[in-house]
Amino acid sequence: MKKFLIYSLILLVTGLQSAFAEEPANYDMEINSLYAANKLDDTFNLILSIPQEKRSAQHWLLMGNIMMDYKKIGDAEELYKSSINADNKFYKAYYNLGNIYLSQNKIDLATENFKLATKYNKEFAPAYYNLGCCYIKAGDFKKAKSALLDAIYYKSTEANYHYNLAYVYKQLGKNKEAQVYLDYYNKIENNNN
Repeated sequence: MKKFLIYSLILLVTGLQSAFAEEPANYDMEINSLYAANKLDDTFNLILSIPQEKRSAQHWLLMGNIMMDYKKIGDAEELYKSSINADNKFYKAYYNLGNIYLSQNKIDLATENFKLATKYNKEFAPAYYNLGCCYIKAGDFKKAKSALLDAIYYKSTEANYHYNLAYVYKQLGKNKEAQVYLDYYNKIENNNN
């Protein structure tokens, strides 16, 4: 009986170790499902059950997003940095970190992170748009124009992209171009209503 208990305990521990080794992959579907259902605490706790060294960049990103939902900006910032540490080419983490810095008016840091987001995903229009917003805040309208044109190239159906580009052209003294993009803005807005 004693041998049976020891053998059973060894099998249990071995089984738990192998199941734990596979946790991130096994839990990703459940994590995504919980997050999509807005069960933030459950999502966060499930990710916490995964050992840190086994968490993916996406896991860290979701934890950061949850902290943003709870208005814990400093915690979110650290979690996004952990996401980047897990995968230094994970554009979503740079984008979200850039959004934090943009909201804090840390334009240089925001610009740096949006540039990295576009470096690692060349077709990610929101990063170009926010990069354009950084340049507008910095008063660099030529760079803002370039970034906003890239945003529109990759996603031409976003009204705000056109509106901000119209504003930039106006600031550059190019009223005709400004009107073209203001017309695009109005057309998109009218189609959305």
